[in-house]
Amino acid sequence: MINKTTFTVTVNPKIPARLSRMEELANNLRYSWDRETRSLFSRIDPRLWGAAGHNPKAFLRRVDESLLHKAASERTFLSSYNSVLSSYDAYHAEPLQYDHIEGFSPPDRIAYFCFEFGFHESLPVYSGGLGILAGDHCKAASDLRLPLVAVGLLYRQGYFFQTIDAQGNQQAIYTDSDFEVLPVKPALHDDGSEVHIQIALPGRNVMVKVWRTIIGHVNLYLLDTDLPENPEHDRLITHQLYGGDKNMRIEQEILLGVGGVRALQKMGIKPTVWHSNEGHAAFMMLERARNLVQQGLDFASAMETVAVNTIFTTHTAVPAGHDHFSRAIMHDYFAEFCHDLKISWEEFMALGHMPGSDDFNMTTLAIHMSRTHNGVSKIHGDVSARICRDLWPQIEPEENPITYITNGVHVPTFLAQEWSNLFYRYLGYEWRDKMCDIEFWSRIDMIPDHLFWSARQTLKSQMFYGIRARLTEQNRRNRGSETHLDRLLELVDPINPNVLVLGFARRFATYKRAALLFENLDWLRKILLDPERPVLLVFAGKAHPADIPGQDLIRRVSQVARLPEFEGRILLVEGYDMRLARRLVAGVDVWINNPIYPLEASGTSGMKAGINGTINLSVLDGWWEEGFDGKNGWAVKPASDDTEAGVRDKDESQAFYEILQDQVIPMYYHRGKFGYSAEWVKMAKYSMASLLPRYNATRMVNEYIKKFYARAHAQGEHYAQDNFANAKKVAAWKAKVSAAWGGVSLRRQDTPCKRIDFSNALHFKLAAKLNGLQPDDVVVELLIYQENKKVRLNSYQHVRFKFVGINEMQEHLFELNYVPELCGKKEYYLRMHPYHPLLTHPLEMGMMVWV
Repeated sequence: MINKTTFTVTVNPKIPARLSRMEELANNLRYSWDRETRSLFSRIDPRLWGAAGHNPKAFLRRVDESLLHKAASERTFLSSYNSVLSSYDAYHAEPLQYDHIEGFSPPDRIAYFCFEFGFHESLPVYSGGLGILAGDHCKAASDLRLPLVAVGLLYRQGYFFQTIDAQGNQQAIYTDSDFEVLPVKPALHDDGSEVHIQIALPGRNVMVKVWRTIIGHVNLYLLDTDLPENPEHDRLITHQLYGGDKNMRIEQEILLGVGGVRALQKMGIKPTVWHSNEGHAAFMMLERARNLVQQGLDFASAMETVAVNTIFTTHTAVPAGHDHFSRAIMHDYFAEFCHDLKISWEEFMALGHMPGSDDFNMTTLAIHMSRTHNGVSKIHGDVSARICRDLWPQIEPEENPITYITNGVHVPTFLAQEWSNLFYRYLGYEWRDKMCDIEFWSRIDMIPDHLFWSARQTLKSQMFYGIRARLTEQNRRNRGSETHLDRLLELVDPINPNVLVLGFARRFATYKRAALLFENLDWLRKILLDPERPVLLVFAGKAHPADIPGQDLIRRVSQVARLPEFEGRILLVEGYDMRLARRLVAGVDVWINNPIYPLEASGTSGMKAGINGTINLSVLDGWWEEGFDGKNGWAVKPASDDTEAGVRDKDESQAFYEILQDQVIPMYYHRGKFGYSAEWVKMAKYSMASLLPRYNATRMVNEYIKKFYARAHAQGEHYAQDNFANAKKVAAWKAKVSAAWGGVSLRRQDTPCKRIDFSNALHFKLAAKLNGLQPDDVVVELLIYQENKKVRLNSYQHVRFKFVGINEMQEHLFELNYVPELCGKKEYYLRMHPYHPLLTHPLEMGMMVWV
């Protein structure tokens, strides 16, 4: 072989003047939810659009210049181009709205930190649900004109591309992104210079470049260490999402948290509300506290100042899923930081201490340094409260400060264009402004059944085309025969899409139980192989490269799919990404979800399916426990908590088989004279009408505004006024209470009454030993409820006692006269807890004494 040097050069086309704003469209991720914008690029060269991964910026770097000139001379193209620009300009002409939050005004901002963001396949800095949720949060914030900025990391490789070989083995393929063709640009100062910051890591300083991504009205700032001035190890910090060892992970989280705060400071952005989406970003709370300590505030007061305007959202439903680092690693990275905070090493480690472990827990840190905490569904809020119960040791989990806001999905991103067209026609142009109006969405019933069914079939056909293309490539690469491919694609007929399709597509984690439907293969055969009522089961999803059990699940699906009788009835589609996900949620007939209860934090794929007329069949976990109403899909009741795993899987799989056999398949194939099932269309319509207005990202972000952001902003201003006077006051009060609480007690002085007549009063008299605290420092209260109604403590009626004096034993006396409102047997409790009017949550200290 002759030795020779290969040189490369890229020749970029010149964009015609008449199409000069195509580049502007390519650099704003609004295209990720505006199909008309994407279609502009596709129309110029459909083949290249696919080859470019539906990336408008990459497309413009590679397209034949003659095609651009041709498009610039075509009236129909220019008409579409001008229409897109008109819509784009109208969207951006609306200014940011500060009246969402009372007292909010320029330059106030909400800072939203997350480890990954999923907007579109053209920006591969996401892996799964957390990133897609973060992307939808930003998109909805843009639609609402909310003054929000986001902060993340710009990964050179992002997450992996997946292939699956003939034996069902997942192959993870990582490719470096060319930042020049991503929808990102360097963040710039007013003078045009690039924004760079430094962060200190053990023994060195690391240079960081800040990139800017535009998502409609929202700016996302992404941090990057892959710079020539950094040594190789430090350049790799932002190389791969969820890659590397513990040291790499903590360096990424320091970069996100500490670096993110510094980047915003460097650009003059001063948020008044801070939101950490998962614990990965919790170090940003420490950096903010360090800034305040450097300004002269003591750490305790700085911590209160930081915490009151910080929101922490957790998405993890198992204790092991929360990031934690050993004491040794923490000492390597934070010994100097601890000095800057002017606290001892043990005080610093206590910020991340979860009882039962010596590691530094990021969720614990995030909870200690925030005052608003939430899970992402009602069930998950309860699960998170139980997981973190030891952080509030004297109160029941149901009363601790962890609450919930159920996730939602960005409808314009995931709603198929066919539905948008029908909505405009039958619901009117105002449907986008009625996203959360439940009554309005009942109008879906106005869409004629045959048009509704036609849209569903069209979407299934589009999905089939995509599946055929992927399976054809997969078969070619794995050297499969044409005959084998024909058998695989027997039911995947875009021309005649009349087969019932069940879809399961998500991360292949063990708790999601991808193989649950394989518990009884004989029963599954009867369900799938009926020649009169065929059923197609489609699987897609990735397992983390380090998750061997998850990869085993992929092999198990592949193994069953290769059984002769299941060929062409069970399909495993490789390369799961946002594009494939959009096709599947809109194209399948039934969306299957069978997690182990209660480990599904929320689950948004079923929401995306539901808004597209796909019907959910799911275990009652995560969001579906709230969304299911008995008429908008099917549900499997989870087994009790004490059920052995094998029995649980057998029982729940049987429930799936029975529902499929007795309800789903008969309803789908009960077709009338027009070729479709009227009952199916009715349920699909109702599912869409009941789910779309409740599980969209607009509702979700509005809840964050009303429940969290407004309160956090007000509390932040209140604590910071008069040189942080209230923060200092609360910090001193908490120190006093913490020192005294071990000696506090409460006893009953009255004689408990077993029975009274209606309209008579119960008289309570309690004596409290306050150990130096004052009556105003505590609340003494009665909790009472009807005994025949089993409710949570936070649903009990709370009645406050009055302080009436001090007895000869120097105990503080509290009394209450209470007249029951109803007859019947009552259940009640008597208790006392610390109280201060400036607290964000009345029980945030986690202290309580009961009689």
